[in-house]
Amino acid sequence: MKAVVVSAFHTPPRYQDFPAPIATGATEQVVDVLAAGLHPRVRSQADGSHYTSTGVLPLVPGIDGVGRGADGQLRYFLLPDTTLGTMAEQTLIDTRRSVVLPEGSDCVAVAAALNPAMSSWVALRRRIEFRPGQSVLVLGATGNAGRMAVQVAKMFGADRIVAAARNADLLAALPALGATGTVPLGDDERLAAAAAEVDVVLDYLWGQPTADAMAALVTARPDRGKPLSWVQIGSVAGPTASIPSAALRASHLQLVGSGQGSVGTREILAELPVIAAAITAGTFDIDARPVPLAEVEQAWAEAPHTAQRLVLTP
Repeated sequence: MKAVVVSAFHTPPRYQDFPAPIATGATEQVVDVLAAGLHPRVRSQADGSHYTSTGVLPLVPGIDGVGRGADGQLRYFLLPDTTLGTMAEQTLIDTRRSVVLPEGSDCVAVAAALNPAMSSWVALRRRIEFRPGQSVLVLGATGNAGRMAVQVAKMFGADRIVAAARNADLLAALPALGATGTVPLGDDERLAAAAAEVDVVLDYLWGQPTADAMAALVTARPDRGKPLSWVQIGSVAGPTASIPSAALRASHLQLVGSGQGSVGTREILAELPVIAAAITAGTFDIDARPVPLAEVEQAWAEAPHTAQRLVLTP
């Protein structure tokens, strides 16, 4: 079969032949892949930088997708850590890590949106006790996951949603998705004024922007005894952040991570049907573009520079 293959972590993957999968277990099923999202998580898998990387090569990247199996059912599926990912004509799934989709579902939309929606959805549902009426700051709000986080927070009943990012043009589009305020990153004074009293921070940045934002918010917080849940989800600005010790001692700050490992597979799977239903119902604004699997090298080069979520379609 044809697949996207990573042969070395320092070079982009290529479209080439790869052995077809064979199902051997009772819950395994070979599926024809219809759509697989090119998420940032997939890129870090392919360059070996993700914290789950085993260093085993060659590998087919891709962590989730939409496909149809021998039973004829249309499914969204998550894969465990494996060298046979979803960016191939076929892949091997465990049906227990999948959800059956209604016929007629937009496969590209589901493949594009479920992974980024899951990041904020699981954070708010499984890592903290979020309540309707609370306020949220999204750091890195103009990426696909950040845009989805604004919409998920609105869906969950957030009273205020402050969106912070560097791209002013993309920020300007977020009030239409539910943001009640926008702030350019780097302007800590404006950030503190807009978000000093939020209840939750959904952080897709980490690195120095997080250290600066945390210091600004904690310093400006009028009631430092008011709980603040800071949920670390992504690290597009850097893998480490110098957090001032005073930020943790001088405020009621709860710092937690949300991702593979901190949230169990069973917990994630329990949320999938509801997220998938929301996507297929058209609840979210999704900016996705299908790209043929054979054009993966072009898509790989383009992905970091586009606001669209690229979806590979065999």
